[in-house]
Amino acid sequence: MVAVPWPCCELLPAVHENQMKEPDLMQKALNPHWIRTAATLLVFSFPILIVHPAKAAMTAAAQSAPAQVHAVKVTLLSTMLVGDVKGIGEWGFSALIEADGRRVLLDTGAHPDTVLQNARDLKIDLSNVSEVILTHNHWDHVSGLITLRREMMKTNPAALSVVHVARGIFYSRPGQEGEENRMVALKKEYEATGGKFIEHEEASEIFPGWWLTGPVPRKYPEHNWSSTGKVQTPAGLVEDTIPEDQSLVLNTPQGLIVVTGCGHAGIINILTFARQEFPNEPVEALIGGLHLFPATDDQLNWTADKMKDFKVAHLIGAHCTGIEAVYRIRERLALPRASAVVGTVGSSFVLGEGIHPGQLAK
Repeated sequence: MVAVPWPCCELLPAVHENQMKEPDLMQKALNPHWIRTAATLLVFSFPILIVHPAKAAMTAAAQSAPAQVHAVKVTLLSTMLVGDVKGIGEWGFSALIEADGRRVLLDTGAHPDTVLQNARDLKIDLSNVSEVILTHNHWDHVSGLITLRREMMKTNPAALSVVHVARGIFYSRPGQEGEENRMVALKKEYEATGGKFIEHEEASEIFPGWWLTGPVPRKYPEHNWSSTGKVQTPAGLVEDTIPEDQSLVLNTPQGLIVVTGCGHAGIINILTFARQEFPNEPVEALIGGLHLFPATDDQLNWTADKMKDFKVAHLIGAHCTGIEAVYRIRERLALPRASAVVGTVGSSFVLGEGIHPGQLAK
């Protein structure tokens, strides 16, 4: 216990010149009884503030603890398979993330109108979604942006008006027939609608409890990309490893929810990077593309075994994850059938409920 005096000098009576003359004052000041009385008054004029060390430590910890979200739903709007009678499948990816009242669209699919049509079929209104996350530059993740922006702004001018991207997404990808990076032209077209891009050079918290990885350090040699092209970087023309690949991490009381587009940075690299920000937090759900469809058996086994360290509880392997990869991971992590499924259009994960897979993926 620590006692901290709080001065309150107004409690001491003032001695005015007209009430006591100097000789009387000196006489009383030297009187032992007067000294004891004055000391007593002085002590009781200082209210005591008690600070308990344990409580102080808890307060400090609460102030420094990462923010969390408590109500989360992630719904797939674009992926290869359709899980029910509604929706259109495509080689692409998009997901609507809803957490504590905020709604963000992650990626926009492969065709201009697929996500728009799937949202309508699923009776999901995107006109009140103001922010978008694009995980990387590939066409199967960005092609629906302009169509969605133009359609939604008819109802709400602010709809889909902010796009979060990572450094490198606008780098030139020169090819034999010219520029191969659609984001170069799309940037001008999108900004002409009044929209703006926010480019992240590093990890950042875009909302309380919403953590965007930005470019992910490649600690492990996961070669999770299929292209053989080149990218023009500040260091020169180099192999295109999709350096801008980023993922979204939601911090919840049950653990982390990680949403990827393709996971080109490597899912183990992504989870390792997230653990640096949230030490010892388990992964409550891993959702999206992991680009494991071309992986060998050895690569799949290595990936699944490394996932064990992160205590992955739920998996929706969508888009480029691969059907066999989902089953192999489910087997090696010893997850029940309901907790690891192939992602389909309309399937969702709800915190506290688990996966709602749709009829086909049950």
